Amino acid sequence: MSVTREFYQACADECAAEAAAATLPNVRERALRSEAAWRAMAARQDRIARSRETAEAERLERRAGEVAAASQASLDGAEKSA
Repeated sequence: MSVTREFYQACADECAAEAAAATLPNVRERALRSEAAWRAMAARQDRIARSRETAEAERLERRAGEVAAASQASLDGAEKSA
């Protein structure tokens, strides 16, 4: 199961609401710590997604270069044999 950024954000929002409604200081502090942890997980998920997108773009660019080089080599070989 893949956990999404939206899930992390929803959990952080719930913790923020819990902190706002808390009457006891220790409950409020716990909820605020939990909120911070959920927001950190959401930020990490964003970084991972961006990293994957960058890596995929680099792979596609590299493959396009390899295809172009192979195509050129094939053309060069056909010209030499003609």
